[in-house]
Amino acid sequence: MTVDTAQLEMIRVAARKLADRFGDEYWLDADRNKKYPWDFIKAFAEQGWLGVLMPEEYGGMGLGMTEAGVILHEIGESGGGHSGASAFQYYVFPPSPIIHHGSEAMKKKYLPLLAKGEMMMCFGVTEPDSGVDTSRIKTFAKREDGRWLINGQKVWISNAINADRILLLTRTSPRDGNRPFDGMTLFFCELDRKHIDVRPIDKLGRGCIDSNELFIENLEARDEDVVGDVGQGFKCLLDGLNPERIAVAFAQIGTGRAALRKAVQYAKERVVFDRPIGKNQAIAHPLADSYMRLSAAEMVAMKAAQLFDARQPCGPEANTAKYLATEAAFEAADRAMQTLGGYSYAKEYHVERYWRETRLLKIAPISQEMVLNYISQKVLDLPKSY
Repeated sequence: MTVDTAQLEMIRVAARKLADRFGDEYWLDADRNKKYPWDFIKAFAEQGWLGVLMPEEYGGMGLGMTEAGVILHEIGESGGGHSGASAFQYYVFPPSPIIHHGSEAMKKKYLPLLAKGEMMMCFGVTEPDSGVDTSRIKTFAKREDGRWLINGQKVWISNAINADRILLLTRTSPRDGNRPFDGMTLFFCELDRKHIDVRPIDKLGRGCIDSNELFIENLEARDEDVVGDVGQGFKCLLDGLNPERIAVAFAQIGTGRAALRKAVQYAKERVVFDRPIGKNQAIAHPLADSYMRLSAAEMVAMKAAQLFDARQPCGPEANTAKYLATEAAFEAADRAMQTLGGYSYAKEYHVERYWRETRLLKIAPISQEMVLNYISQKVLDLPKSY
């Protein structure tokens, strides 16, 4: 695997220049007032970045997860944090199953619209009763009169307020305990409000990106809406899960560095007992430790992205990157809170927003405990613990 470092640096500089137009004050206002960052999306669409992963023949840039990760890092570090990254990354990992498994007609019809920002999609997997065991989802698609009728419920679905279509994981046959992940089918279908009741969830952070419950009643889908093969939807979904973990890792690293930068600046300027507090090792050493942890996490994230781009197995690397980046980013944000002391509690200093947003990723899109379970079982070959 070779990386064009000059090209990556060009992308990094260009993405940061654009992201810097939407700094801390922009994201604070969006978070506080729950305003979707449409002008941010428009700016990235106008320069073609939304199609970074999409093939050129469908209006995209034809680049890889490595380049997308660099962009996400710069969005996070510029002050966008996980809010900015979330707005961008919905054009990165959710389309992956369509890119790799969608029909030619589906790709020609929808990918150019996504690349230009003329369509918004959401990702419908999580359900209130299945927890982290995706094999136990209950949303069911029944074949009837030449169409599919879908009924069920989803939860924690981002972007559903504004989305045009939804990548929706359903069951099309009952769960078989011997092959629990078979019998699920992935649809890319219209998010029809006549058949889907979208209910926003009031939550702790990332106020500008909506999270929702979906109540689905007799939603119609067509055969041409099926991504891949009927009954094999979970396998198609995997092409979205690994890039999701990688995307989260890069965004977390960027957000952690934004928090670290605030802490370092404050430690240099804040004088207590006639000396800058950064002169005290109790302040300096934790910040130095965070710098190293974020750097190490970035190396793993880069390796995971390069493996994904080479179409090589990357599950261990993608999950490890998500885990290490989340731990390092939250610790950096928490140390920034400690460094600023009482001022960290004030929104105008922004670190409390970084703290809230990095904390979220300890439980989403996959919990840290489930990453540890994955590594224990799949990498170390230990007995399954759950």
